Amino acid sequence: MREGHKPTDTIVSQVWPEWNGTLRKRSGGWNNTTYFVENSAHRAVLRIYDTHRDRDKIEFEHAVLQKLGNLSLPFKVPVPVSTPAGETLVKLKDADGKFACMFNYIEGDSPAEEEAGYFESFGESAGFLSAVLADLRPGLIPVYRPYYELRQAYPLCSDAAIRELCQNPPRPFSGLGQELKLLYAAYDQIADSLAGLKELPHQLVHGDLNASNLLLKTSDHRQVAALLDFEFCTCDVRAMEPAVILSGLLGQAEEKTAVRDFCKGFSRRVRLSEAEINAVPVLMLLRKVDVFLHFVTRYLEGTDEAHVLQEQVRLLSEDVSQLTAQTSAILEILSGEQEQHC
Repeated sequence: MREGHKPTDTIVSQVWPEWNGTLRKRSGGWNNTTYFVENSAHRAVLRIYDTHRDRDKIEFEHAVLQKLGNLSLPFKVPVPVSTPAGETLVKLKDADGKFACMFNYIEGDSPAEEEAGYFESFGESAGFLSAVLADLRPGLIPVYRPYYELRQAYPLCSDAAIRELCQNPPRPFSGLGQELKLLYAAYDQIADSLAGLKELPHQLVHGDLNASNLLLKTSDHRQVAALLDFEFCTCDVRAMEPAVILSGLLGQAEEKTAVRDFCKGFSRRVRLSEAEINAVPVLMLLRKVDVFLHFVTRYLEGTDEAHVLQEQVRLLSEDVSQLTAQTSAILEILSGEQEQHC
């Protein structure tokens, strides 16, 4: 459902009448469409799930958020707003069966691309969340698979399909031969490492923490105000949480400082085992391969046009190259900060 589609304007008035007001579409986002909703008494965020029609996935996300919302946290998380009937999501009959939900509005600012002063706070917030999620019992079974179950999570991306795409690119991707070969090498490398990851400590993880899924305090951009978008929360390797974030710091201005600040903050809250620390480089690479398969799937399903996957191939191949070059330095920083805070 896109902005200007008439039923969008009536969702709030029909389902959450107390919150009815002006809708303003938020830019960005690959998986959902988001609107800010405002009236004289309330501010909220309306989310429409675009990439799946799975009620169980959303109900698990909401169960986690409701549990977190009842705790005293040093940052805020989105809290689902119930309908008068007590539901936190509704199925939209006029939008191909998509689901919608409402969250309380959270004050804060999205980080600007060049900002880097918040990474220590980000690390500590991520570590605090990880420690809390380790003991959280939402009462429902997670639906999303852990990262290392790549083959089950992306059935369209069989070994043969990925090999063919990367080694014999179709016309839209014929100019990206070197980039695709690099990504296939990463995919092939990861395939041999997946089994060992199952032996590492597991717990609930957010799984998608990055600069786009947090807010900074308006009064102090060095401090995290909120962690957002728990859609992909599931049971996975505990060390996947910092690995996802560290993989997103590749290419940052002052990358080494950003990595050190993040590891310093995270290590105050979570003590990883030696096996977990040693697995972080593999987990970072796994994150990049997972994102690649995610966008390949979107292309094969017809969700995205070729130019979206083209851009992702360029970005991800560059990230994989940087990761290969920076792995040792990142591991040294993480190990040092873990030892200092043990």
